[in-house]
Amino acid sequence: MDKKIKILIADDFQILREDLSEMISRQPDMQVVGMAQSGKEIVGLADETEYDIILMDIEMEHTNAGIRATEEIIRKNPRAQIIFLSVHETKEIVVTAMGAGAIDYIVKGSPEEEVLSHIRCAYQGQPIMQGMVHEIVMQEYARLQKSERSLLFFINNISKLTSTEHDLIRLLLQDFKIQQIAEIRCVEVSTIKSQVKSLLRKFGCNRTKEIVKIIKELNIEHLF
Repeated sequence: MDKKIKILIADDFQILREDLSEMISRQPDMQVVGMAQSGKEIVGLADETEYDIILMDIEMEHTNAGIRATEEIIRKNPRAQIIFLSVHETKEIVVTAMGAGAIDYIVKGSPEEEVLSHIRCAYQGQPIMQGMVHEIVMQEYARLQKSERSLLFFINNISKLTSTEHDLIRLLLQDFKIQQIAEIRCVEVSTIKSQVKSLLRKFGCNRTKEIVKIIKELNIEHLF
């Protein structure tokens, strides 16, 4: 028998996990080698399990848990093959997800044969994006050629933020000033100023207002 495609499934909804597992297990060329219900859990499972494809839900313990998990898995294993599963079809979510390093994106509720076809094509090294997703990605690619401060540029930099910097941006998005942030975090103002300087360097900006403005324009506030 030919080698089976080893698949990991990550979804916080038990019924969906079981439905996917049942569908895949009926295929003679596929097998489920593990299931997770959170981003944290799938990262650990990917570390310790031999797999070919990960089917990754975007929203699990929080709205972008799958995206964060994908970034972490690919950081450890750049060759990881991850297909996103999501109920969302918005441009912002699609581009943010694909920017994390996934090779494909399937909208939940797609016909069974379509999902299986995506898995097989991804395994063969020829992933096929649904028409809507492909169009969005190509539009974003064209936009990237016009602007260095693109969504993918920001997503790449966001993935490199420390937890402290991530929290700092969250507070800046809420219009808190440096003094207020220092009080909230119970640290010296000088400490916050130092952290702000690090942020500005990472994003190539001169003022925090620029970072806030770009994040809002790109509609990626949900990442914070």
